[in-house]
Amino acid sequence: MISFYLEADSGLPTYLQIARQVEHAIRLGRLQPGDQLPSVRDVVARLAINPNTVVKAYRELESRGLLDSRQGRGTFVREGVGLKPSAVHVSLQRKLRHWITGAIASGMTREDVVALFDSAVHEMFVEGVA
Repeated sequence: MISFYLEADSGLPTYLQIARQVEHAIRLGRLQPGDQLPSVRDVVARLAINPNTVVKAYRELESRGLLDSRQGRGTFVREGVGLKPSAVHVSLQRKLRHWITGAIASGMTREDVVALFDSAVHEMFVEGVA
């Protein structure tokens, strides 16, 4: 089960924060095809937000082919999406956590770490610097 959180200083609208968290959980194998997402009512109670915000996030993901809504039953991860965590994935996540721990120990803030990471990802995937 996924547990949503909000970051007031992220600059992203609430519905996109929820959508991104679901998408990441699917990509990382934390949510598997067939898994049920929390009901709109449960998310609203936990985060104290408008129900339309949750509906908008779930609809966004449904339109992108990641979720299926079943009337009266809930919202589920669509069959055929996501990945199963592998040994490589687990190893890389461990190394990334170690790197982040070092960055924090050196005095970097969360925003510094995110900026550095985003910059490196941009260089590698967009600019093709290797």
